[in-house]
Amino acid sequence: MTTDELAATATALVAPGKGILAADESSGTIEKRFKSIQVESTEERRRDYRELLFTTEGAAEFISGVILYDETLRQRAADGTPLAEVLSGQGIIPGIKVDAGTTGLAGFPGEKVTEGLDGLAGRLATYRELGARFTKWRAVITIGRSSPSARACPPPAASGPTPRPWPASPPSPRRPGWSRSSSPRC
Repeated sequence: MTTDELAATATALVAPGKGILAADESSGTIEKRFKSIQVESTEERRRDYRELLFTTEGAAEFISGVILYDETLRQRAADGTPLAEVLSGQGIIPGIKVDAGTTGLAGFPGEKVTEGLDGLAGRLATYRELGARFTKWRAVITIGRSSPSARACPPPAASGPTPRPWPASPPSPRRPGWSRSSSPRC
């Protein structure tokens, strides 16, 4: 993807009046949703459900992009059209969840680490070929009196500038102890 393509994609995703639909439920999560309405979760039924969502008339008026799950990006509509193409054909940008979920951080009860860096470059190339134009990476950070730990959220490299995630934000009661002269560990 060129810099110009990246800029055009980012601009389109944040178009006024539009949002991104998260349709990246794992097979296990969608199975629970189907079970709650007494519907068996088969690949065909999951595809039919997603196709119904993605072909809703007028959806592109409000949806700029859709985050897909690996299975969904590889699925084809009943007529054989890849679901990513179904979205693109309506002017909706297909995206993909690229993290591999979370797992407990060894030695730090209650803290999580996101997996999926191994093999990421290859998955990104494949997802691009399948029609994805943006990605989602989820990171779970537990916030509490003793978390995140330095292991879960190491300090920035000494050689680089200190990141300031909220450089122009006023102090907030939701971020106790925060001030313009300090920054959070993450």
